[in-house]
Amino acid sequence: MAGPETMAAMKFRRVHHVSINVTDVEASVAFYRDVLELEPLARPAFGFAGAWFGLGEQQLHLIEAPGFIAPVGQHFALFVDDIDATIGVLTDRGVTVSQPSEIAGVCRQAFFADPTGNSIELNQPISPASR
Repeated sequence: MAGPETMAAMKFRRVHHVSINVTDVEASVAFYRDVLELEPLARPAFGFAGAWFGLGEQQLHLIEAPGFIAPVGQHFALFVDDIDATIGVLTDRGVTVSQPSEIAGVCRQAFFADPTGNSIELNQPISPASR
């Protein structure tokens, strides 16, 4: 069992970033920048292709991985204030988005994919406690 010293040392504050693999950095940058309107961030010169984006208080990191196949079920979720309006904008921009469904008392959610096939969830909390 962990003691008080361990609990203080293991206090995680928040997620800093999510890193996902993409097969084509240029196509993915265009999608995340132009379609989702995420803010591009400066990225150090690593020995591999990629891109960074601001995502609220967190970041989204893209890493180019030719031949990558997105795993089924793996995804990240984006909180939205109005899922129907967000779906409308994405649909107008050529993105195929699932019909929203509800998890009773928790949220409404819908899913779409980036150019690599990475799944992204739109999540509209139903109650303030879900935020």
